[in-house]
Amino acid sequence: MELSNKSEYALLALLRLADHACTGEPLQIRQIAAEEGIPDRYLEQLLAMLRRAGFIKSQRGAKGGYLLAREPWKIDVLQIVACIEGLDHKSSLTKSKPLSAEGTVIRNIWREARQAADLVLSRYTLQDLIDQRNAKSQLNLMYYI
Repeated sequence: MELSNKSEYALLALLRLADHACTGEPLQIRQIAAEEGIPDRYLEQLLAMLRRAGFIKSQRGAKGGYLLAREPWKIDVLQIVACIEGLDHKSSLTKSKPLSAEGTVIRNIWREARQAADLVLSRYTLQDLIDQRNAKSQLNLMYYI
């Protein structure tokens, strides 16, 4: 299981918005896209999904853009990934077609793997990502005399 570009770009955009949350000023798509190296049109689609899900809000006008709609500690990574990837575990695991013994075993293992991944992703919030990034940035600083 890998993190898709869609989810990674969405998380990067949310981190950028969280960095600017304290200023109260919205960020424009082109600012986020330039800072994170994300194509404008692609980012626009991702931000629209995040807005519809209630993670961010948009502000119109000359100084318009996007802002976080919730505090970073109230947004968990699983919610973001589920929003972007359109994950609906219940429907994908309850197919009406009867499975062979092998199919049942494979589906059970896949369900267990997905539950484990969901458990890890649900443990982390956007604030946790910010804190980990900041801690890593501090560790990467080297001082020379």
